[in-house]
Amino acid sequence: MPIYEIKNSSYTLTVDSENNKYTVKLQSGKIWTITKQPYVLFTSGKITYFPKPKETKVSTSGTYDGVRSYYDLPDSKISIMTHVYVDRTTLDLLFELRVDGDEMGEIETVAYPGPFDFGAKKGEGYTVLPRMQGTLVPAGSKVDIKYGFIFHRDAYMPLYGQVKDNAGYAAIFVTPFDARYLMDDDRVAPMFRPTLGKMSYIRKMMFRFREPCDYNVIAKCYRAYVKENGNLITLQEKIVKNPLVQKLIGCPIVHTSISTHVQPKCNFYDKEHPEKNDHFVSFAQRGEQLKKLKEHGIEKAYTHFDGWGVRGYDNLHPSPFPPSEEAGGVEGMKQLSETTRKLGYIFGIHDQYRDYYLDAPEFSYSEATMKPGGKYPYKTYWAGGEHTYLCSTRAVDYVRRNYTEFEKLGIKIEAAYLDVFSVAELDECYDPDHPTTREQCSKDRNHCMDILTDKGIIPSSEEIHDCMLPSMVLCHHAPYGTTNMGVDSTAAQGIPIPLTNLVYHDCVIIPWIGFRHQFVGFGITGKDGAYSHAILNGNPVYCPIDADDEQIKEVKYACSLAEKLALCEMVKHEFLTDDYLIQRTTFSDGTVIEVNFKTEEYKVTTKEE
Repeated sequence: MPIYEIKNSSYTLTVDSENNKYTVKLQSGKIWTITKQPYVLFTSGKITYFPKPKETKVSTSGTYDGVRSYYDLPDSKISIMTHVYVDRTTLDLLFELRVDGDEMGEIETVAYPGPFDFGAKKGEGYTVLPRMQGTLVPAGSKVDIKYGFIFHRDAYMPLYGQVKDNAGYAAIFVTPFDARYLMDDDRVAPMFRPTLGKMSYIRKMMFRFREPCDYNVIAKCYRAYVKENGNLITLQEKIVKNPLVQKLIGCPIVHTSISTHVQPKCNFYDKEHPEKNDHFVSFAQRGEQLKKLKEHGIEKAYTHFDGWGVRGYDNLHPSPFPPSEEAGGVEGMKQLSETTRKLGYIFGIHDQYRDYYLDAPEFSYSEATMKPGGKYPYKTYWAGGEHTYLCSTRAVDYVRRNYTEFEKLGIKIEAAYLDVFSVAELDECYDPDHPTTREQCSKDRNHCMDILTDKGIIPSSEEIHDCMLPSMVLCHHAPYGTTNMGVDSTAAQGIPIPLTNLVYHDCVIIPWIGFRHQFVGFGITGKDGAYSHAILNGNPVYCPIDADDEQIKEVKYACSLAEKLALCEMVKHEFLTDDYLIQRTTFSDGTVIEVNFKTEEYKVTTKEE
């Protein structure tokens, strides 16, 4: 079979279809090559590599030049079409995959295209991964990627990239919802999963080559892609939809609880000391604490109250009504809302529409997320005990019902945190009455957020799946991937970089949890503190409801800086020293921030200065 060559002003693509080998030669002479064979991993565990194509032909149109190849997998009814082509306008390199003839549940994943060979020596380059806030993996080092699922902690964004000798590429999953990536030594391999058991649509990858290139360039390649596709919804645009969002800018986050009742079948139920499973603080007590916080100088704040429901935190969802009687009931919650708003604070609550409790008042498996074979997830991890998952198609109706119920009760809700929507994997549901793909699950979760926005309520969720960001305003946190994601985490996975903020700083509010001289914590390495990251990123921080004067001073400084920068793009991030401890960020308004993570000193320079 012939070898094809496609030339443009940026690079030359050579396609060796017989061997599934692709070579990109940049104008500088630097080369990126795919040599590893694509393959199909079956659910049986069998791996079948793509054979030599039975047919290859040139494909052209008014906008692209490419090559199509056709394969028949041996010992299978499966046929495959691949299409590699170059967009003449954008110069993007694209790979398409179509799989036909697979049976329900037959395929686990398809690895296509093969990964670009890297081979950089120590100091010659790095890999950029979207793991949580962002990870840089220097050449010669490794990270442990457990799943690689897109829209999971391993990939907030459907993006990765590599840089070698000042040249590199951004890899974008154009069809991200059933995608994942695999770390193959120093290569990154894109992979695609079935949707509802079958490879039922064309999967697509895009590569943007840049020279010079670094992780900032990779982030901006993706930001431009998101913007062109209409999904870069800035905070300024969200303020137009819901003016209350403007009040949120520069607010510290005051997160506290009302009531907790751990059920006997919960994993962490304390059998030895049953009295420790239940506690509450009244709505009125929380109101008094907020008044003291105001007296001590917190002029504005976003409040987040867990456990307001009849049986406390993480119980009975999606039907937690009425508000906790022991904490003051409907009138107590109504009074807390009024007190909060009179203080100039935003009244927000925790809520949940994925964990579906078996003892919820209207529980029915007919509304649950069905797995293949008619089974349902069974969990006992959270305080409410036994639960499965609510199908996302049903979550929409429960959100609409519950926030109408608040209106009927006369309880003014200004903000709502829909738990796990932006950290839990996107669910598939196999129930024939409400079959749901991962992509539809994303749409449903966004729909839930949009219902809140339509009611003038600020929507938030846990971390950041970027497929949720068009509808989200605030997340709980978005820190870094560490070796142990608990509070005892001590080492980073790779080198932390603010990749998410480089793409989305002006689109979502990302708070950090911690003060100066506090180290470690969830997603924070033992070498630096969350407060320093908040300053570097121009993000707000949390404020304890019983904060002391020194803490309040730190909160006010970080949040005043965040207020100034919230609507600005983060233009650039830099490491100023080889030990990565001194870093600098630059924002679109000209503000430059330098942070020394060892001494916790920082310098903020504005354009006027």
